Amino acid sequence: MGKEHRYRLEVAWTGDRGTGTSAYGAYGREHEISAPGKPALPGSSDPAFRGDPARWNPEEMLVASLSACHMLWYLHLCAEAGVVVTGYVDRAEGIMVEPQSGTAKFERVILRPRATLAQGSDLQLAQALHDDAHRRCYIANSVNFAVEHAPEFVVAA
Repeated sequence: MGKEHRYRLEVAWTGDRGTGTSAYGAYGREHEISAPGKPALPGSSDPAFRGDPARWNPEEMLVASLSACHMLWYLHLCAEAGVVVTGYVDRAEGIMVEPQSGTAKFERVILRPRATLAQGSDLQLAQALHDDAHRRCYIANSVNFAVEHAPEFVVAA
């Protein structure tokens, strides 16, 4: 049997405005996500669902998790393969559809990483390592929608 990893955290609702959930519009969607030894992450629902736009919503955090997982695998694989990455930015986008039936779901997430590579880096290998990172990402392997990647490369001057 393989290893088991557990991730424990706390999500605490902070949106009681004095009357609890007495009506749909009577309560805030604010909450805090915390884990021992880490700063609290302010959360809410998406503004489309009466949330606070200044706080992180679950949909953004899902897209961020996919992006970060891919990046961390990519950097790991590049380090092992001798591809020197000196910069990395991903402008990821998640597409969620909300049909008339009301049951929304993610249709796909598109990762658009832009990696800056040291001079002399093997661009073909750098591209192939994105494919490998995609296959290895734990979170991408756990979702039931497409996760695509369209990387760009810049070679440092």
